[in-house]
Amino acid sequence: MASFIRQFTSSPVPPIASSTSNSFVDIPIPTFIISNSKSATWLYTTVAIVAALLALEQSVYRSKKKHLPGDSWTIPIIGKFADSMKPTMEGYMRQWNSGALSAISVFNIFIVMASSNEYSRKILNSPTHAEPCLVHSAKQILMPDNWVFLTGKSHVEYRKVLNTLFTRKALSIYIGIQDAIARKHFTQWLADAQKDPSPQPIMMTARNLNMFTSLRVFCGNHIPEQGAIEISEKYWDITQALELVNFPLAIPGTKVYRAIQARRVAIKWLELAASKAKTAIASGCEPECMLDEWVKELEAPGYKGRKDFSDREMAMVVFSFLFASQDAMSSGLIYGFQHLADNPDILAKIREEQYRVRAGDVEKPITLEMLEQMPYLKAFVKESMRVKPPVTMVPYRTTKAFPISNDYTVPANSMVIPSFYNSLHDPSVFPDHDELIPDRWLDPNSSANTNPRNYLVFGSGPHKCVGIEYATMNIGLVLATASVLMDWEHHVTPESDQVQIIATLFPKDGCLMKFTPRPRP
Repeated sequence: MASFIRQFTSSPVPPIASSTSNSFVDIPIPTFIISNSKSATWLYTTVAIVAALLALEQSVYRSKKKHLPGDSWTIPIIGKFADSMKPTMEGYMRQWNSGALSAISVFNIFIVMASSNEYSRKILNSPTHAEPCLVHSAKQILMPDNWVFLTGKSHVEYRKVLNTLFTRKALSIYIGIQDAIARKHFTQWLADAQKDPSPQPIMMTARNLNMFTSLRVFCGNHIPEQGAIEISEKYWDITQALELVNFPLAIPGTKVYRAIQARRVAIKWLELAASKAKTAIASGCEPECMLDEWVKELEAPGYKGRKDFSDREMAMVVFSFLFASQDAMSSGLIYGFQHLADNPDILAKIREEQYRVRAGDVEKPITLEMLEQMPYLKAFVKESMRVKPPVTMVPYRTTKAFPISNDYTVPANSMVIPSFYNSLHDPSVFPDHDELIPDRWLDPNSSANTNPRNYLVFGSGPHKCVGIEYATMNIGLVLATASVLMDWEHHVTPESDQVQIIATLFPKDGCLMKFTPRPRP
């Protein structure tokens, strides 16, 4: 045994392989394990970043919202986008009724909605804190240097001259054009109705009447018929793109893209009209349209405002006027026809006033002096637009932190939206506020007349509608002349009293009407 042990211990000892290095170095590791490990790392990192951003989004929203009524959490990224794509009056009413101020978010645009008269007027009358932005895509479509977006001195300079375009002298030029075009269109309406006596939607019919009327009032014959038709056909693309919420990028196929193309066409014709107006007045012609009147006013000895308006600047003003006239004014006119058809006692009073003022001569063109003798017509137009205001709200953007109330400040670069509807349907000011009652405006001591702050159909403050007289005159003139030349019957559907919200309000069924000639007195 001893010899065996000695033999074993004296034998060379073979080297022992390291268990921590060489034994595993030679073992191949599958590449998919390394690849999957890297992918997992990137996945976890991405998920963590997205989760952090979503958490930040919610935190920012709740921080801005504070105690205001509104959803406690916003849908990630899109917010209320789905609701905004198909807005309803019922949805708006729920939001307005949730509080005098309430909050929502759409595509991370923080929005404060004001429903009370106090806060709505405060927004409209605070140019140092908020500026009109209309809708998110408006500056892309109307162009950022359009006068409607200007503030301060530059905006005042525009209004100084634009106010002169709606004086009694100017309106006396326009009214003859309005009367002639209305009669021409009524003749066509009756001819179309004779071919097809079934009720037809008048939404686009009335809109086309307003568009052609405004083009001729604003531009006269400085735009050829081809240009007027092209503008009228393409301007609807602009209206559709100025909905409160739209896909924001102007890529082919989107509403905003189509609107920009339509704007380029319109501006081309309107710049031509501005240039021709300057040439006409320089050659000694008397004003025959709004552009002529504008150029003439700049030459007046007593005019002290800005005089160097380019063709493009004048074209952009007319372009903005066209939006209001074919959109808001069309809404007012369509609901005017519907309200008169649905209230034959009111229509009878309007006709009685028309026959009396016109002395039975319904072919005689209407004049400003005649309109002034039609108080019931004026009261009806005012009441019709109160019950169904064309514009229910106008979005503004805060230029800096806006302390709108004692306990809440709207953050800078937020959207803040004053509502007009609640002010116009305030039961303390307008008893039976959902009822059409023109007589409320004939009593100077009525609550409607003693609370003018509530009548926000045309806004308030430095950006209040500059063409109030033109708009109300046109709606009144068209309805007055229609009442003595035609009878019309409203085909009521379940959607007649429902509202379609595009940029303004329209009857959801398009307002189905059947027109027939009215016997002369």
